[in-house]
Amino acid sequence: MTRNTIEALALSALAFPAGAFELAFPLDCILGQTCYIQQYVDHDPGPAAQDFTCGGLSYEGHDGTDIALPTRNAMATGINVLAAAPGTVKGVRDAVADFVAAIPGKECGNGVVVDHGGGWETQYCHMKQGSVTAKAGDVVNAGTPLGQVGQSGMAAFPHLHLSVRRNGIELDPFAPEALTTCGALGDDLWLPEITYQAGGLLGVGISTEVPDYQAIKNGLASPDLPATAPALVIWAYLFGNRAGDAVLFEISGPEGVVITERTVLEKPQALSFRAVGKKLKTDGWPQGAYTGSARLRRDSEEISAQSIVIQVKSAP
Repeated sequence: MTRNTIEALALSALAFPAGAFELAFPLDCILGQTCYIQQYVDHDPGPAAQDFTCGGLSYEGHDGTDIALPTRNAMATGINVLAAAPGTVKGVRDAVADFVAAIPGKECGNGVVVDHGGGWETQYCHMKQGSVTAKAGDVVNAGTPLGQVGQSGMAAFPHLHLSVRRNGIELDPFAPEALTTCGALGDDLWLPEITYQAGGLLGVGISTEVPDYQAIKNGLASPDLPATAPALVIWAYLFGNRAGDAVLFEISGPEGVVITERTVLEKPQALSFRAVGKKLKTDGWPQGAYTGSARLRRDSEEISAQSIVIQVKSAP
């Protein structure tokens, strides 16, 4: 039997009375602005993967909720991981380096386990090396800082992997009574409610050339540009895109629209970026403010949009 099948059988023995156990948001960030949910618990009992809404924000066997930061620069500022409920710290690890291959048996990287009583337990993974402040035996409340978001262990981007267990069984806090089905209505464990976002834009910028993808992941800035810039390129950083999604790009300047282009995404990707641009064909770009915007559309609906303004100036 698969992991999901075994756990589904065990779930039938558990009861979840409303309000019996509630979770506060475990990161000191603003969801949808300074952080986002990249992956949810896998609800597909077979080799495929689907999140609790039947969407694609999961992967085979994923057993937690991945709350991510958009860039490594955001991680460097120090974003606190918070206890999601009152309890006692059961165990900690804080010696795994960030940005290196996972060590077998330490895929969680640096982390904390909190025992909440009644069989409930939460685990916080991939924390920044040297940031863990919790100690075994500490009594914590909901919102108590435990450490900071990192990229240690099996982590391809800066994020917190939150696992929720009851009597040793992994649960989805968005749908604790349904691990092998999706789309069912029911109570979740969050207080307050968390709105599901099925993909979106993480960043938009303007540069003089198509940027390096790692630079975007790190947190590429968009400084003002000289009027003699060889090109104007607008880029968009995305998460959770699906095949058939479209990105609508535009740059407008003092004399009107410079670029307008629609790019269709051919395959689903957890993280991706796209860029379009226009080369300089005159002596220089008109000086003044330039606005770049990107809009992510899915099935004729706009699901995310971001914009940026830079100045184009004469060379010093």
